Amino acid sequence: MPNESLVVIEEIRQVIESTDWSAFTQMESYIQKQRRLFLYGEGRSGLMVKAFGMRLMHAGYTVFIVGETTTPSISRDDVLLVLSGSGESVASKHIVETANALGAISLLVTANPEFQTNERYRHVALIPAATKKRLAHEPTTIQPLGNQFDQSAHLLLDSLVIYLNRENKEFTNEALKQQHTNI
Repeated sequence: MPNESLVVIEEIRQVIESTDWSAFTQMESYIQKQRRLFLYGEGRSGLMVKAFGMRLMHAGYTVFIVGETTTPSISRDDVLLVLSGSGESVASKHIVETANALGAISLLVTANPEFQTNERYRHVALIPAATKKRLAHEPTTIQPLGNQFDQSAHLLLDSLVIYLNRENKEFTNEALKQQHTNI
């Protein structure tokens, strides 16, 4: 019996190798320090989007998590990034429609290829991973529910933060540590 952790790592490696990285790097034109970034996800995807937001904040971006009590109103030219395996929850649909009506720029990271061309989102990045729905196009996995999608999203979004700051000479461990919580 193989070590389950090694099987999971291999699954994630295959997903990331199958991911079109350029779909993530193209988000650079939207995810900029002069813009306010609003991030949204439900369940474990919500935890992954919070981890992404934390690293963006450490790197000097202005980030808010949709649904938190300290999140301000979204407005024109702000960016909303939704992380959703299915891309089709009722809550995320409502949030995106509201953000778009207010002039915000909506982005989606999803496992659902049906959203690659969708008028609601300015840009979509596809992660070809398994979700809790286990649709025919999704890869097999030993993991329950949406673990494969969420773990892949975590690594890809962390990598995106590194990519966004590739030319920033101040993007060092020491500099980010200065932004880390101290209370």
